[in-house]
Amino acid sequence: MNRDHRYKVSRKAAIVGAVTNSVLAVLKILFGWLGHSQSLIADGIHSLSDLLTDALVIFAARHANEAPDEEHPYGHGRFETVGTLVLGGFLLTVGAGIIWDAVERLFSPEDLLQPELLTLYVAAFSILANEALFFYTRHLANLINSDLLKANAWHHRSDSVSSIVVLVGIGGTILGLPYLDAIAAVLVGLMVVKIGWELGWQAIHELADAGLEQESLAEIRQVIASVSGVNSVHMLRTRKLGGHALADVHVQVDPWLSVSEGHRIAEVVQYGLIDRVDLLEDVTVHIDPEDDEAGPSCANLPLREEAEKLLQEHWSGMDCFDQRKRVVLHYLSGRIDIDLYLPPHCFESSEKADQLTQRYQQALSGSEVFRTVQVWFG
Repeated sequence: MNRDHRYKVSRKAAIVGAVTNSVLAVLKILFGWLGHSQSLIADGIHSLSDLLTDALVIFAARHANEAPDEEHPYGHGRFETVGTLVLGGFLLTVGAGIIWDAVERLFSPEDLLQPELLTLYVAAFSILANEALFFYTRHLANLINSDLLKANAWHHRSDSVSSIVVLVGIGGTILGLPYLDAIAAVLVGLMVVKIGWELGWQAIHELADAGLEQESLAEIRQVIASVSGVNSVHMLRTRKLGGHALADVHVQVDPWLSVSEGHRIAEVVQYGLIDRVDLLEDVTVHIDPEDDEAGPSCANLPLREEAEKLLQEHWSGMDCFDQRKRVVLHYLSGRIDIDLYLPPHCFESSEKADQLTQRYQQALSGSEVFRTVQVWFG
């Protein structure tokens, strides 16, 4: 799913939320004042604060939509993660505020006003509107796999529950049960704090480059294993980036493949993962001739220029070496194996070819760098 589509969906959800919250804020503050309901006025102020979160969603979505640049080569998906973290913190604050206000009212019931029946209808309308926003925003969040929109959807649900508290409080006060509002508010506040903590903790893990879940990792391994030419998979690492994920993986192939064939296998693995695993936006594939996690390391072995100098020392004066066509080096299990290509006229007979190969091999005896040599003619 491209960035432009994600941004348009996120902006649409935020605009719908902002318009709805504006209407609810005006209705609740106005009728809370006219109907003598302190809790409805407070809920209206809460709706006004929601406009800030809707603005945050638009801001974060716009910046997350920006293409990669020199300073952000992996894109700007972290803006969405930071936005989720801020929303989680906001929910924690709202939940704590609900609890604090409820406890204060428990100890000062005389401060409660006597609301009129009209305020009950406004609170009920607020519940329905916020529930509609919750389901609408959650649907869009699942559509584009956006943690930011999921966080905002739960924010709408917390607004709905907050209005339920107001409804219970108003109804309880009208029926002569003033404490019912405060007790329910404490429970709701705890729920909102829990949601805020879960969202914030998830965002923190993502900022700390937490990997994908085991189910996603198993899916990735399955896709890689289905590619022809892949022998095994190791060193699979993933990290989340906004609504997407990045991966890098080591894929083992036969050690005698050409560089171009190994590269082609890597391409099939890369694009196969991006096409078949929805979360993955980019994949880096490292082709290995062996399992470099298990076997001896080749990290200290010389590169070609130095290796050819060492071979010159070992094979100086050997028949046909100065006429060599090509030297292929294979870095395997901590040593270098060699394919030596000599011109056809160096092949006089199979017996002499075997003898020549043996002399080349004997010249390498005692070497800590080279292991075997295979001589080819033609």
